[in-house]
This record gives sequence, structure tokens and C-alpha cells, in this order.
Amino acid sequence: MSLVAVVGATGTGKSAFALDLAEAIERTGRGAEVVNADAMQLYRGMDIGTAKLSPVERRGVPHHLLDVLDVTDEASVAEYQTLARARIDEIIARGAVALLVGGSGLYVSSVIHDFRFPGTDPVVRARLEAELEEHGPGMLHARLRDIDAETAAKVDPQNGRRVVRALEVIEVTGEPAAARLPDEPVPWREHRIVHLRADRATLVERLDERVHEMWRLGIVDEVRGLVPLGIERGVTARKAIGYAQALAELQGRMPRAEAVAETQQLTRTYARRQVGWFKRYRDAVVIDADDVVARGAELARQAALD
Repeated sequence: MSLVAVVGATGTGKSAFALDLAEAIERTGRGAEVVNADAMQLYRGMDIGTAKLSPVERRGVPHHLLDVLDVTDEASVAEYQTLARARIDEIIARGAVALLVGGSGLYVSSVIHDFRFPGTDPVVRARLEAELEEHGPGMLHARLRDIDAETAAKVDPQNGRRVVRALEVIEVTGEPAAARLPDEPVPWREHRIVHLRADRATLVERLDERVHEMWRLGIVDEVRGLVPLGIERGVTARKAIGYAQALAELQGRMPRAEAVAETQQLTRTYARRQVGWFKRYRDAVVIDADDVVARGAELARQAALD
């Protein structure tokens, strides 16, 4: 099999596991390449807050779909699906194994499952985005709940972009919002999934410390450098966890202690949603991210599988 997805909540060590797996596969005589499935790592210059591996840290393993968007670009799952599948096809054509690595659940699912995304209508989208700007996501989510409760239950009420997209799909197609994970997903191509899990208390402690580390490493200075590149105008980038708070601190709208605390809270909430999403992958191999023996055994097993 030539496609392996490595998934899990933020802070579970997906990148390190994928690199170890790539090296284990290479020892069997095959190559391995990583395809990024973290939505925020698509952005150039957003490194500290996304824990993006530097070129040196990648251990010589080829990585794809890092730094492909400007901070003014809007991330699109449909466009990502096309790009990621093209990279995976190219990797497999070279006789190597593609490792799809990341914690953005919808992005992962859009690749490994047979998702078909409905079209968009710029006029409808602009009107809904204007409503979002004026009234906030709460009112739009309530509308979505009234007309498509099933989709509303799966969309974060505070994720304005997802709410707008769901309403747009309903208005354009006249049907309930599509492009969501079905109960029995159909695979795009044969694949395996490794799901890294961590004890909740341990993960929370790790994530809180990770946020402190972001500030120690200089995320505010990183954001300062992104301001001339347009991050304040970015539809997606400016709202990224950590970046929105660092920008608020930089602009004097939020003291550092509050910026750090809010980032920690949002990171914990996001990790909880990731855990819930990846639980849906019933065919995944689940391993304890902190169990060295289990990790080693799974690396050996995955590398040995055809």
C-alpha cells in the first residue's frame, strides 16, 4: 500500500512519527515523502504558531504543500484536495510511499475519502460574508440549525467560514450541505491510517506549555513581519489560533497574559474537536503517542506492510 495517513490532535507528535516512519520505510528499500495536511502550514511565514518543521528538521525527507499560500489567500478544502491528490499520485508514480500528515480533519478526509465538493456562487458568498461581518457567526449558525440541523451539529458555531460555506451550499444546490464525512466513507484509494492519541491531562499540559513556547520563540515578531505582507487582510490566516491573539497584542488590543491564556483555551478546544473527528476513523490503528514501545512496534509493522 502506498498511502498512509498519520493523524491526531495537535501536540501528539505526528510530524516526528511520520519522519520515523519515512526512515523505517526507506530501510526496506522504498522511498517515502510527506504531504502536509495541516491547513495553517500551507501559509508562508506562519512557522512558529503552526510548529512547522524547518528544512533541517525534515531529515532529508521530501515534504509537499508547505508554504504554498500567501497570508492574504483564503484556504480552500476543495483546492487542497486537488493539490494533495496530485502530489500523492506523483509520489506513488515514483514508487514511493505517500505519508499524509496533519491534524486538519476535513483536509485529511477530503483526500482519503471520496468527497465531492459542490460549486460556489460569488454573489451568494459575498452576501453571506457581509452578514457574517455585520452580525457574527452566531446568528448565521442559528439559521443553519433551522434549515439543516444535521450539518449545524457538525459545524463549530464560531467558525464563520464553515457556517457561511454550509449556507452557501444549501442556497446554491437547494439541498442539505454536502462535503461532510459520511457515516460509511468511500475511500478515494486504498490507504492505511495511524491515529496518535494522548492522555487528556498530559496533552493539556503539553499544549499549554507549547503556547508559552510560541511566545518565547517570538510569534509576535513573526506576526509583525507578516503585517506588511497583508495578514490583517487575510480571511483565514489572521484568524488562526495564536496568530489572531499575537496580532491583538501587537495592535495593543490585548495584553500578553490575556493573549497567551486565550490561545491556550482555544488550542485545548481545537484539540478536543480533533479527537472527536478522528474517532470516526474506525479502521485506524490507534496508538498511545507517549508509549515508546507501542510507537516502535507500529513503525516496524507499517514499514513491513506491502
